Amino acid sequence: MGGGRHKLLNVPYDCGYAITAHPESHLRTCASTASYLDTGGADEPRDGTTWVFELSRRTKGVATYAALRSLGRCGIAALVERCSRNAQLFATLVCAEPGIEVLNDVVFNQVGVRFGDSDDQTHAVISAVQAEGTCWAGGASWHEKAVMRWSVSNWSTTPGDIDRSAQAVINAHRAIRSL
Repeated sequence: MGGGRHKLLNVPYDCGYAITAHPESHLRTCASTASYLDTGGADEPRDGTTWVFELSRRTKGVATYAALRSLGRCGIAALVERCSRNAQLFATLVCAEPGIEVLNDVVFNQVGVRFGDSDDQTHAVISAVQAEGTCWAGGASWHEKAVMRWSVSNWSTTPGDIDRSAQAVINAHRAIRSL
């Protein structure tokens, strides 16, 4: 399962970094140039709009820096471990229900869940969970099968939240299966 990892610091979801030994190539790749953009001259401070793919991203790194600075190494480790434990708890709870299968080894914050043996049933459960509102999980395709993509990435998620969410998923599955 991919995705979700960049969200663990609860920073803007489109915040990312590229560390390169070739800044000139990076600049040519990302630069936004147009006659109406005043980017200053060579003697001006670095213009953030020339280092990213879109104009609205130039200050997003501040949130990442603040999260790293305020949490520190131990705080970040605790956050990652807590999200991982919560994902493992979710997987344990839902796979105890007949007809629900966790498809991946849950070693981080992602859980791939399949319902029954058809893509239609999996899509129906995802829609029911989203409509019910206790939690939100999206759909994805993994090994050419429809799956519920469950990610635990919020610092404030508790085991109680996971219990309620797993029960909502189980209830949705039972309701769809009984149709």
